Amino acid sequence: MNARILLLPGDGIGPEVVAAAEQVLQAVGRRFNHQFTLSTALIGGVALKQGLPALPDDTLEAARQADAILLGAVGDPSFDTAPPSQRPEAALLKIRRELGLYANLRPARVWPGLESAGPLKPEILKGTDLLIFRELTGGLYYGEPRGVSADGESAHNTMRYSRAEVARIARRAFDAARLRRKRVTSVDKANVLETSRLWRQVVTDVAKDYPDVTLEHMLVDTCAMKLTYAPSSFDVVLTENMFGDILSDEAGAVVGSLGLLPSASLGDGAGLFEPVHGSAPDIAGKNIANPVGTIASAAMLLRYSLRLDEEGALVEQAIERALARGARTADLAPGGAAIGTMQMAAEIMSAL
Repeated sequence: MNARILLLPGDGIGPEVVAAAEQVLQAVGRRFNHQFTLSTALIGGVALKQGLPALPDDTLEAARQADAILLGAVGDPSFDTAPPSQRPEAALLKIRRELGLYANLRPARVWPGLESAGPLKPEILKGTDLLIFRELTGGLYYGEPRGVSADGESAHNTMRYSRAEVARIARRAFDAARLRRKRVTSVDKANVLETSRLWRQVVTDVAKDYPDVTLEHMLVDTCAMKLTYAPSSFDVVLTENMFGDILSDEAGAVVGSLGLLPSASLGDGAGLFEPVHGSAPDIAGKNIANPVGTIASAAMLLRYSLRLDEEGALVEQAIERALARGARTADLAPGGAAIGTMQMAAEIMSAL
């Protein structure tokens, strides 16, 4: 295969973890005789510091031309007081909208050997393997009108969803459930929000086309609680933008570390793949960041954008073997023996 992969290292620990994943992608290319053309572009705070927009036009054009995109992290505390359009995070919202990336997939599983890494008892965590489908281009993060009053005494955002937006993400979730354990939990706040009542109605209608998949509806507060006492009860979780943002971070804590979680943002063209963790500026440049989430995101890139299922599975198996052998970064070994970012990448490369 010949494929163009755009790397967007971004801010904080982004360059470190993307460099680790780049090595793995190159190794896969060599092993399977694929020609991966890897290029790099600016995004986020590093672009702003060069006097460019958070998402420069050249970066957006490169993303449009790529077969897949691997992103590190976006976020820099030096821009925390800047207007929303001049903050690094504005790049994420824009690239998702411009590329039509409406479906965000966030798997959360317990890797062998890490059953005790999270805050839950191993017997509660055992068997946890869930996949969150988060709608990514609607809801509060994009709804209009929005703004702050002239006197600065009030602010407003708009949560808005259409039937078509809900239906397309729901179909993605039901399709995925058919390949897993055939259960979808649709999460909303239908007892309070009109958008959630529409969400529930549309998901129920879509479910009629999937009689082999069991659907349950759950309020978001109930879901947040159940993730802490029965995480293994979930298969596919379907929800809107903000709820998905929060619940997927909670799932990361449940399974041991945000550093373990990958994600895929999909639409009708090239996908964007990134770890769930943020830029973590406090540990940037110290070679202690966990690259597993980014390497697992590269595995999702192979699967979902390049349709290389075997290659993606081998990367995931290599991660599993490295962790089973005891390889631990600092977030997974508090107070214990830990290895650095590139050492963890080397362990995964060895297992691959």
